[in-house]
Amino acid sequence: MTTHHVPARRRPVALLLPGQGAQHLGMAVELYGHDRGFTARMDAFFDLLGPEHGPPMRADWLAGADRPAELLDGPWRAQPLLFAVACALARGLGERGVRPDVLLGHSVGELAAAALSGVFDLGAAARLMTARSDALAQLPPGGMLSVAAPPAELAGYLGPADRADSVVIGAVNAPRQTVLAGPEPELQRVADRLTAAGTLFHRVRAPLPFHSPAAAEAGEHLTRALAGMTLHPPRIPIQSTRTGRRVTESEALDPGFWARQLAQPVLFWPALDALLAEGGHTLVEAGPGRSLSVLARRHPAVRGGRSDVLALLPSGAEGTRDAWRQAPARLAAAGFEPLSAGA
Repeated sequence: MTTHHVPARRRPVALLLPGQGAQHLGMAVELYGHDRGFTARMDAFFDLLGPEHGPPMRADWLAGADRPAELLDGPWRAQPLLFAVACALARGLGERGVRPDVLLGHSVGELAAAALSGVFDLGAAARLMTARSDALAQLPPGGMLSVAAPPAELAGYLGPADRADSVVIGAVNAPRQTVLAGPEPELQRVADRLTAAGTLFHRVRAPLPFHSPAAAEAGEHLTRALAGMTLHPPRIPIQSTRTGRRVTESEALDPGFWARQLAQPVLFWPALDALLAEGGHTLVEAGPGRSLSVLARRHPAVRGGRSDVLALLPSGAEGTRDAWRQAPARLAAAGFEPLSAGA
């Protein structure tokens, strides 16, 4: 009788995939040309974007500090790059035997989760990112405010959920970190009121009113673009930050589920809370910086030691190669034993 070795994993791995606001100049650039697999995956994505979009995006990304930060903050650059970097890192982990048990993405990170789970392939993902950029061109000027308060304390600042000029809750990132989203000039009026009330907040690095009624028309544009793509049930469970629970098969096959999240709030904390209620996990942030890791460390399951948090890359451009090289050892220290090659 043949005995198969089953790798021991103290906790299942959940990949955290960041969205708009996590971008920074030089993000993961140190790996390009250094890590063969990462380089090939990034090049494949740029090639699929086509000659109009791929080469200039690659050039702006690789230029790092030689480009103004505002260029990378624009969603036409930030979101495809965040998507590509997250997918390239996650697949690099897979080559090292680190295969996630569940995926949890913030905003465009949820689209990265869908791609990694096989809902759509890389070619469709590139078309989706192009269509998303086209849809974003329809949004009015606006933005997002990260406020140090729970949603209940901000009700007086919110407008009707059915009006395109309203400021609404765009994300629930932590119990006392709520993001307000909406168009200008109403968003600035809310910012002025928060300042007068002495409530701490800061502007998110997002120049458009994502996750608000102002993005509803763009979401419909994206739905029409997605309708021509073949979608598949997820091969890896996705903890949705749109619903706070697992993506169902019917949701995964619905183009509107993925497209209309552009106008819906990001329920990061409810999704994380539901995931960690199932038991301890090793939470691995696969993306630039540590924005989701910082939030996850506030969770009682992490503070109490029932779950671990690990960010693959540093917050800045330097030190990326060292962090990536040390990732397997850091995962092992968190109790994860990689699957053997071919397992």
